[in-house]
Parts: sequence; structure tokens; C-alpha cells
Amino acid sequence: MNEEYYIIERGLKKGPYTFSEIMQMDIDIHTEVITASNDKTQYASELSELNEYFESKGIYFPTVDNLAGFGKRAGAFFIDYVGWYILLSNIILRTSIVALPAAYRFGDPVPPEMLKLSLLMLGSFLVYNTICEATGLKGSFGKKILRLMVVDIDGQRLSFARAFLRNLGVVLSITIWIPFLSVLFSEHRQAWYDSWAKTYVIKTN
Repeated sequence: MNEEYYIIERGLKKGPYTFSEIMQMDIDIHTEVITASNDKTQYASELSELNEYFESKGIYFPTVDNLAGFGKRAGAFFIDYVGWYILLSNIILRTSIVALPAAYRFGDPVPPEMLKLSLLMLGSFLVYNTICEATGLKGSFGKKILRLMVVDIDGQRLSFARAFLRNLGVVLSITIWIPFLSVLFSEHRQAWYDSWAKTYVIKTN
């Protein structure tokens, strides 16, 4: 690649640098760059040829090619929710935190203990996903298995506040049984809670 690059530091234009030299520099997504072929100042994150550099730093920008679709997202959710439900419900029931009635028939009033179990499951699922997405994992274990991660527009991991906001939407979606359907109608393959929290689920393979 024969392009020449200039770095703007404290208002000063430094360079030119070759592509190889730029790749060896400690730039970040907000480093201001000018190219020889375009005298407009851009952030390094706006130059697609630098994606490889940022991916080596664990930063994956959401693009048309790497946005995760309905199938993989549903698969990751299934792994997480079923695994979490089996594990936590066993712990809760075996430790008698919640004691379910011996018999329950469809149509009977829902026992308070069943509601308590549901609230514990959903609340803990919210905490689990929030912690996973706001740490270096950038996603739950189900997402890690399917090589997915949740990022913001800059390819960075989520803050705890943004991860909590996103997963509050996930939990609300679970209660009405449509956690992913909006992905099918979104230009950027976002569920409604992704649009709400300004997050993206991307593939890393």
C-alpha cells in the first residue's frame, strides 16, 4: 500500500508515514489522520485499511460484513438461557430458596413461589449478561462459543450503564417471548434494545 499518512498531534501535522509505519505506531480510534490522497482530517477508526490494526488490539468495528444475524444470535441466547436456567434453578430449588408446590395444573392461579423463581431467574440473567458485556469478554459465554461480541459504534466494549440498559431490554423482551424478531427488520441487524442502547452484535471469525 503506497498511501502516505500524516498524524495530527496537538494541532501539528507530523509525517509522512507509510502504511507499515502507521501499523507500528500506538494510535487509537480517535487519532486524527490525514492521507496524501485526501486532505480531510479523519479519525483513524474511519480508515477501513486500519481495521486489521484495531482488530489486533481487540477492537472490532461494526460493519455490513460482520454484523451477526438472527440465527447466530438466537443460538447464543439459547445456549445462555437454557444453561443458566438449568444451573440456577437447580441451585435455587435444592437450597430451598424457593419451594415450588408439589402439584400445579395449567389454569390454576400462578403460585407466588413460581413468580419469585421467575424474578430471580430474570434478575440474575440481567446481572450475568451485564457483567459479561461490560468486561473484556464483551459478551456472554453463549456468544463466546459462537464467536460473537457486543460492541458500541467505536468497536469498544460497553460501559456498565450501557450494558445494563441493553440487557434490561433483553429481559423485557423475554417476558413477551420476542427477544430477537426485530433483528429481521433492522438495517443494522439490531434488536430493538440494541437500537435503544446504541449497541451492535458482531461476528469475530
